[in-house]
Amino acid sequence: MQQLLPQREILIPDTCEPQKAVEYINSYIKQSECPNLSVDISFMNIIDACYVSTMCSTSHYVKYPEGKVSWLVSSKLTEEFTKDLGLGNSEFWINN
Repeated sequence: MQQLLPQREILIPDTCEPQKAVEYINSYIKQSECPNLSVDISFMNIIDACYVSTMCSTSHYVKYPEGKVSWLVSSKLTEEFTKDLGLGNSEFWINN
């Protein structure tokens, strides 16, 4: 289910390249105290957003098994494509 993203600090990767975005977000996860993290990848296409959200949600889960990652994406298809992966620590919000 998509909802409006509440006002809070949001991490925005400084690149459109998916691998570099994964490195950027994972570095932030490693260096920061962020059991609940919000990330804006709404500027990425669906395939790249699926890749980045899957890789980084997994890294986040390793450090924070009880944490959550809120992903701001451009399409509900990102959530639909990743739902079978069982990323229980992820939620997807649509950037309108």
